[in-house]
Amino acid sequence: MAHAKSRTQAEELISIEERWGAHNYHPLDVVVEHASGAWVYDVDGRKYLDCLSAYSAVNQGHCHPRIIQALKEQAERVTLTSRAFRNDQLPRFVSELARACGMEMVLPMNTGAEAVETAIKASRRWGYTRKGIPLGQAEIIVCENNFHGRTTTITGFSSEPLYKDGFGPFTPGFVTIPFGDAETLERALTASTCAFLFEPIQCEAGILIPPDGFLRDAAAICRRERVLLVADEIQTGLGRTGHLLACHAENVQPDVLILGKALSGGTYPVSAVVSSREVLDVFRPGSHGSTYGGNPLACAVARAALRVLEEERLAERSQELGAWLLYELRKLHHPHINEIRGRGLLIGIELLGPARPYCERLKDLGVLCKETHDHVIRLAPPLIIEQEDLAWLVGQLRTAFEN
Repeated sequence: MAHAKSRTQAEELISIEERWGAHNYHPLDVVVEHASGAWVYDVDGRKYLDCLSAYSAVNQGHCHPRIIQALKEQAERVTLTSRAFRNDQLPRFVSELARACGMEMVLPMNTGAEAVETAIKASRRWGYTRKGIPLGQAEIIVCENNFHGRTTTITGFSSEPLYKDGFGPFTPGFVTIPFGDAETLERALTASTCAFLFEPIQCEAGILIPPDGFLRDAAAICRRERVLLVADEIQTGLGRTGHLLACHAENVQPDVLILGKALSGGTYPVSAVVSSREVLDVFRPGSHGSTYGGNPLACAVARAALRVLEEERLAERSQELGAWLLYELRKLHHPHINEIRGRGLLIGIELLGPARPYCERLKDLGVLCKETHDHVIRLAPPLIIEQEDLAWLVGQLRTAFEN
């Protein structure tokens, strides 16, 4: 009887969401009630291994006690001052993040898309005021299959028709090249190019990893032609791929770094653009801002999230566990599996058909993951996950592909 009551509660909650919520997502029908570490629990009390980590926002694990403690302590002091006044957490946050990234300045925002928009504005103004591009002519080079957010400017330079359908007209000033093609990048540069905006690994496109050496070549080309190398590490950054930044796999330091998601450990919306003084000093009072950007609650949470990443050596953990997981997964053989690729604890299983049925099957087996680009299963568990849980995951995947 209790089981039937819980099931009815889940169905009722789904029904309410479908009735009153906009239908801009197609979630798996799991109603999560609470979570801890790498595991989440639904309203029926069933336990699931989280292999999505809120699109890599929960690198530190769900409800990490140190991050939650920082949230509670700061929430009892002051949560928001706006940038009309200063607060005691912002200077600590920006200095700690800049030092961690080897940069000079930080501009805090809230969401990833806001940070990308901020980087676009900074790059354009840098092009006009520092490089001498004629006003209104700045161009930014982007890659096919990119995903940088959902604003109209960003969707306008997406190559995915679904993201753009019915939302135009779009902002001009973007040139698209194939992902991972340094020669085409070099040919696409003009005197009006101010920046090259890219993801080191394209996550939404299906965990697409560029050829070895692409990041180094792109950095050298941009440096030579005085073009800003702008790395969107919102999903790949902060330990996910086995390095603090995915760019570090090729010893590349971007000119502009965009961070979000795991910057707060999935506890509170925090994003940032991290760069040099030359780039971020293009802003003056009134030229850019955000009421919530840099608020004391966000800064306290982000500071704790960064300490957890460093002190628990989560990047190193991701590298070690990711290599083990990738090795084990490549033992899976099934006619529908085309390729298994990844770096750190960011892995894509590319199928020859739709991935959704397998994600639903895995949900029934106690594993939560999500399809990306229709035919790829994305696996991105929290970096604090135990190896025995990953071994269990491999077993559940084996079962899913046996049926």
